Amino acid sequence: MIAIRAARPEDAATIAAIYAPYVLTGTVSFETDAPDADSMRERMAASAGLYPWLVATNGDEQGGVLAYAYATRFRDRPAYRYIVETSLYVGGGTQGQGIGRLLYEALIDTLRAQGFTQAVSVVALPNDASIKVHEGVGFRRAGVLREMGYKQGRWVDVGFWQNELNPSTMPPPEPRPFSEIGLIRA
Repeated sequence: MIAIRAARPEDAATIAAIYAPYVLTGTVSFETDAPDADSMRERMAASAGLYPWLVATNGDEQGGVLAYAYATRFRDRPAYRYIVETSLYVGGGTQGQGIGRLLYEALIDTLRAQGFTQAVSVVALPNDASIKVHEGVGFRRAGVLREMGYKQGRWVDVGFWQNELNPSTMPPPEPRPFSEIGLIRA
């Protein structure tokens, strides 16, 4: 049984371990140095209670972390504050079991409840597994930027996927902090 909960600071080491192979051995992440537990803890804290960081565990609240997903600010300008960028990483050995989709569904449900209007995800291409997960939770291809990153001895294209979370009302309500809403599962 998979349990989903809010990430905690003590999860940072496991989150860093899940992320490291994506940084070190492939082109999924455009980082070149894998962040350590302290860096991950800082990234989680930088969400300032507004943006969710979620984990999927193998069972109960104390179970080991198998995957993580989070949202961040899309861009710095104030007019973008209703939009989030999302990311999902599944640990080796647990890919293809539906864990990522369950976790991403919880993230999307939570972001909707917070009042964000759009979620954007940037996918290094090719990546059929990531595209399948994104499209499975409602993202649609919004465009491709060619040769955006040079890694592993080649230029890598990136695709943008977009998910309309809530209608774009006028004026839009301010998004509510994750620290107030908590994890939502529709």
